[in-house]
Amino acid sequence: MNWLTNVVRPKIKSLLYTTKKEVPENLWIKCPETGEMVFHRDLEANQFVVPSSNFHMRMPARRRLETLFDPGGYDMLPSPQVVLDPLKFRDERRYVDRLRDAKVKTGADDAILAANGRLDGQPVTAAVQDFEFMGGSLGMAAGEAIIAAMMTAADRKTPFILFAASGGARMQEGILSLMQMPRTTAAVQALRAARLPYIVVLTNPTTGGVTASYAMLGDIHIAEPGALVGFAGPRVIEQTIREKLPPGFQRAEYLLEHGMIDMVVHRHEMRATLSRLCRLLSAANESDAAIADEASAA
Repeated sequence: MNWLTNVVRPKIKSLLYTTKKEVPENLWIKCPETGEMVFHRDLEANQFVVPSSNFHMRMPARRRLETLFDPGGYDMLPSPQVVLDPLKFRDERRYVDRLRDAKVKTGADDAILAANGRLDGQPVTAAVQDFEFMGGSLGMAAGEAIIAAMMTAADRKTPFILFAASGGARMQEGILSLMQMPRTTAAVQALRAARLPYIVVLTNPTTGGVTASYAMLGDIHIAEPGALVGFAGPRVIEQTIREKLPPGFQRAEYLLEHGMIDMVVHRHEMRATLSRLCRLLSAANESDAAIADEASAA
């Protein structure tokens, strides 16, 4: 009886009541448009585009860089050091605590990742805004990183590609955050003076002070399908003007129809499109520079 009680019964229980395995939270992703559940691995393999609906999910910043550059890697540009909490800001939590959590979550120092690499053999400098880092908000660190990346492109004579994704300026840094708008605009002018292509890819969402500065100052503006692009959000605008907005207002397709952007490009075709534009704009700039040199010599 002891053998049945002490040995057999526990073994039977162990077979019937096995320990439940931990399931990752992001194993299945729900499509916001159709409600379809998509296996995360399939979504990642499809560049974070839902296969059935073509809905463009947010893409991790490092994955963007891997997708853009040629196989063999790229060189990350160092992030300039800034004062972390210049205003000693605190609301429900301390700003430094929010920064620490964002760094742990993303593995990045701030909302901008920049790198040098080759795109179909052509040297290119690129920066990606990470919406997972405090909504991709523009603060001192992000502003310095964008300026440093643009200056690197100017020094190395490479085209500059920016993937924008942001909720706007970082309120915890007040006026110091807003000052990044004119500072980044000046850096764009330095690219223009160096006759280097500046291409902006607007992803979902790109809003606020980012849209009001460097994100809308490119030579070419591309948007991903369905991306929300604007200064104030649709809900704020509706509450302000007390009118119903047109269908698709501030979405990529609406902006293209009304002449605010140059093209809407599917993510699967983005790399080839950027490669082609870099070569065309670089060749055009070289031709213009040669003509200017001949004119000045004459």
